[in-house]
Amino acid sequence: MPLSASTAKEKATILSEALPYIRRFQDKTIVIKYGGNAMTEEHLKQGFAKDVVLLKLVGMNPVVVHGGGPQINDLLKRVGKQGEFIQGMRVTDRETMDIVEMVLGGSVNKEIVNLINQHGGKAVGLTGKDGGFIRAKKLMVKHAEKAGEYIDIGQVGEVTHIDPTLVALLDTQDFIPVIAPIGVGEDGEAYNINADLVAGKLAETLKAEKLILLTNTTGVLDKEGKLLTGLTAAKVDALIEDGTISGGMIPKISMALEAVKNGVKSSHIIDGRVEHALLLEILTDEGVGTLIRAND
Repeated sequence: MPLSASTAKEKATILSEALPYIRRFQDKTIVIKYGGNAMTEEHLKQGFAKDVVLLKLVGMNPVVVHGGGPQINDLLKRVGKQGEFIQGMRVTDRETMDIVEMVLGGSVNKEIVNLINQHGGKAVGLTGKDGGFIRAKKLMVKHAEKAGEYIDIGQVGEVTHIDPTLVALLDTQDFIPVIAPIGVGEDGEAYNINADLVAGKLAETLKAEKLILLTNTTGVLDKEGKLLTGLTAAKVDALIEDGTISGGMIPKISMALEAVKNGVKSSHIIDGRVEHALLLEILTDEGVGTLIRAND
């Protein structure tokens, strides 16, 4: 059916609005942390894969880092093991680490790769063990009640170094890297690492134009529930001080802010429950989330 005049005008406006952003971000690296509902609802998964392929086809360099907490929990239950968390961090003994690797480096990673490839992309799945490109060490958690004491939560790691060579090599051949947040220690030990943290450190290492975090929230909200954007370090500190930013949003926004302080042009916390949120954030004037930058 032919488009009506109003629909045709609306579509033409959207396409013309995207053009300057396509030009601006030509050959720029965009690191995307993929998680939340966007990873579990079928129409959102399909939309995300299409968005990533489109970004690549118009000349950008998307790099995907994914989580997989719900999928890990499901497999733990199936083998009769209860997931345990301390201060929001998954306690990861050796048996749990085997399951984390099976889920993140196996089923989840390959599903994302397959989805992107089905929509015309050339995705390649990786973990930090491949080429040893994500180096890590054991993360010790500060005791919440005993000052100066730390808790050992197993094979949970923090990034010590990322070698950009492998990702850069894939980019030269127009592949889309899809990375599971598993690092490797000096002794060859595997470490489970927070996906937000890996995405942030990878964006810094690759000198990315953007770091985009897909979440199950609309972004950072003020006390009246209105979306905040254009945040800087000073604004973030003030919002934390007065309690506007609290709870689980604090580590996420702190990591996003650290990335822009270390060379990433901008960070974005966006609502992955919105279909095609990735395209809306990158290719439209309004965007669909909270933008964080280093300076005013």
